[in-house]
Amino acid sequence: MSLFRKKSLDALIAQAADSEKGLKRTLGPGSLVALGIGAIIGAGLFVRTAAAAGEHAGPAVTFSFLVAAIGCAFAGLCYAEFASMIPIAGSAYTYAYTTMGELVAWVIGWALILEYALGAATVSIAWSEFLNKLLEQFNIGSIPYEWCHSPFEKALDAANVMHQGIMNIPALFILLLLSLLLIKGTQESAIVNGIIVFIKVTIVLVFIFVGWHFVKSANHTPYLIPADAPPAMKPDGTMYSYSGFFKHGWGGVLTGAAIVFFAFIGFDAVSTAAQEAKNPKKDMPVGILGSLVICTLLYVLFSWVLTGVAPYTDFVKSGKEASVAYAIETYMHNYGWLAKAVTIAILAGFSSVILVMLMGQSRVFYTMSTDGLLPKVFSDLHPKFRTPYKSNLILFVFVGAFSAFVPGSVAGDLTSIGTLFAFVLVCAGVWIMRKNDPDRVRPFTTPLVPLVPILGMLVCTAMIISLPNQTLLSAFLWMIIGLVVYFGYSKKNSKLLGQ
Repeated sequence: MSLFRKKSLDALIAQAADSEKGLKRTLGPGSLVALGIGAIIGAGLFVRTAAAAGEHAGPAVTFSFLVAAIGCAFAGLCYAEFASMIPIAGSAYTYAYTTMGELVAWVIGWALILEYALGAATVSIAWSEFLNKLLEQFNIGSIPYEWCHSPFEKALDAANVMHQGIMNIPALFILLLLSLLLIKGTQESAIVNGIIVFIKVTIVLVFIFVGWHFVKSANHTPYLIPADAPPAMKPDGTMYSYSGFFKHGWGGVLTGAAIVFFAFIGFDAVSTAAQEAKNPKKDMPVGILGSLVICTLLYVLFSWVLTGVAPYTDFVKSGKEASVAYAIETYMHNYGWLAKAVTIAILAGFSSVILVMLMGQSRVFYTMSTDGLLPKVFSDLHPKFRTPYKSNLILFVFVGAFSAFVPGSVAGDLTSIGTLFAFVLVCAGVWIMRKNDPDRVRPFTTPLVPLVPILGMLVCTAMIISLPNQTLLSAFLWMIIGLVVYFGYSKKNSKLLGQ
């Protein structure tokens, strides 16, 4: 009994064709593109742009976005080939099961929990923080610190009184709301996601259009941070130096690319909806690559305007969450309403990211359960809505417990490592299948194989290595737990038992 037994591609295609028993096919190309944009445009656009520009790339953060987009495109092309050829929910897990065997598939399925479940928890905590910002902007007040932070967090207020968190109720609320929406149906979820995407893209376009008139050429000169750039002041009053190789020039652009790369995470979530696409062979490549192209264009335009409105050195001191609102309030007079609109866009962006992450995780669990690697409860479909409702409810409890009681900073990088690991294996899988099954019909073909998969693996592996050692250790421990679960339960219950 091999640990690397593979699932037959013909069996997968037959499973996908049995639409009466499986997930309901309701998504067209427009909905799939919207799902991709919903997962991609979130905090990355508003937060990471300023961080990369202020500390590394300056106005040339536009180049950073292009470099990161090229890295994502390698993986995206590989995803598109698989998603058109294997129209099954499960994304990288399913592709690995077909090309590299069960153990590798389990490992990637376990890693995807880091991307989707922990990603949803982390973003829900950020959603809670921005809800408070919005309430303050409209002078409504704010949620008491105790009820929007975990028990492990505490802070002094303006009166020098210490507050200890108890439970993050807003984070729990948004998770419950979106989980119930997912149970109601994929089409309904896609409609709501489409509305959210329209709102946040509209506000991004308004910022680009209005901000264009406030761009000063002096802020874009020089475009690359020079080696002799003077230090910039940090929030604590100390000075930030640009003297290191990766803090100016093209070295800074490359580091900036590593920072903004994670603003692209999410396009792969489109592939988890392959079994719910009306015409997956045609629509999946459109959804994956279309969302990547649209988001790249928006990112480049947005970052060009932002660094043209405010000097990049301002973002060292006033960067992170406040960067866009700061630029508007400081340099775009009489546009205070736009600062509020940006906060609304961020909240909307977070909501759609959480929605797509929860959907992606439940679909991965659904497929792993139908394969016998997880208990049957994860693949039980609602008799009326034909959605994996029990999986959604279990996920709400797991993700909700994390968001309500654990600080958001804990899982940020773990989300990234799970995603990058998936990218590496999908790129490898395309190359392997080209060698093992060259005559298979491929509705979409990844160009320049094996060059594109190799470049995708190299870029993503480099990103993984660049993550902090503590994150790598945490991911390793998570994988050890996953192997214990596999050998304790999944290996004995696999539908491929005996092969």
